[in-house]
Amino acid sequence: MVAFHFPPLAGSSGIQRTLRFAQHLPALGWEPIVLTAHERAYEHTSTDLLGEVPRGVHVERAFAMDAARHFTIWGRYPAILARPDRWMAWRFGAVLAGMRLIRKYGPQVIWSTYPIATAHVIGTALHRRSALPWIADFRDPMAQEGYPADARLWRCFKTIEETTLSHARSSVFTTPGAAREYSRRYPTVASRITVIENGFDEESFAGLQVAGEARGTLNPGAVTLLHSGIVYPSERDPAHLFAAVARLVAAQCLVPGRFKLRFRAAANNELLEALTRQHSLEDFVEILPPIAYRPALEEMIRADGLLVLQASNCNEQIPAKIYEYLRAGRPILALTDPEGDTAGVLREAGIDSIARLNSVDEIAGLLGRFVSPQAGGLRTIARNDAVTSASRVMRASALARLLDECMN
Repeated sequence: MVAFHFPPLAGSSGIQRTLRFAQHLPALGWEPIVLTAHERAYEHTSTDLLGEVPRGVHVERAFAMDAARHFTIWGRYPAILARPDRWMAWRFGAVLAGMRLIRKYGPQVIWSTYPIATAHVIGTALHRRSALPWIADFRDPMAQEGYPADARLWRCFKTIEETTLSHARSSVFTTPGAAREYSRRYPTVASRITVIENGFDEESFAGLQVAGEARGTLNPGAVTLLHSGIVYPSERDPAHLFAAVARLVAAQCLVPGRFKLRFRAAANNELLEALTRQHSLEDFVEILPPIAYRPALEEMIRADGLLVLQASNCNEQIPAKIYEYLRAGRPILALTDPEGDTAGVLREAGIDSIARLNSVDEIAGLLGRFVSPQAGGLRTIARNDAVTSASRVMRASALARLLDECMN
């Protein structure tokens, strides 16, 4: 399993996919070997998930560097050292380490996972040198219209995408929309494209429901709407959300001490602080730093509502956090395109509290109904069957079936 995102890396929900596959695959007949990067390549680290790496799983940390931190001179570093990403140096150590692992353990299948594109470069090299079948876990689309913005980087992404899809035994995406798009782009390999969504880990929630109830709500006396995770300026632009909150404050639908909009681990704090000042919402907005994984899950359980931000330019993507939201059993408010995959997965779970991310009117209407004592239907939580089907155990079972097919 070639994966950049793995403990002790901190700050990315992408860690959960590989970690939980590694946890659940042994019970399904597959023994994982993880080939990841040396921790020096991680900008932020945390030990909170290291204890959840199964003892029997061999983890190989290959030589890796971060161009932005390790090769910068006078505030700049060569662009070639960041194509396809800042960790391209990882490929050299990882291919050598990967071949040693293949010779030592004799694995049956190679699996590599994006969004660090270098992982697929490594997967390609190991597949070609060993002739082992290869599963490419794309998760999300790579080369898209206008992304990456740099033309040379876009061409690099496109080349990796084409090479990967043509050589991989299976290419996996996390949303139906992405799978459909890639089947359209590459019709000759459409039969080898499949979907394994992200999910939540039930064991991570063990005991949290009771703890959350014991500690009570996040802000007693106030309705707290929580966004947990990164806020991107484009893909999760919160500008219209802030304008909608300001409108409700001006109409006295929201008053200080009765409503809080909390952002946890948003990363782009300067953007949120600027919008807070612009709309004079200091009494309503909380911008808080990252916390460990389980406390973050407990915070979701204690929130009055959970907020999803996803722009229409990401209609073929679903934030991984959504599945933890579903399991948390709290009302979900989604600011997203009703036609996108994010809205689709929520509607399938029985949640229809959706407003367009770029519509102040729709957001204000949704928020107004949410904070109203007569909210009722807006406070609908996910159906039990939808929650069960989104567990990591179910996702690992799907991957195990795919691995079995490679053997056949």
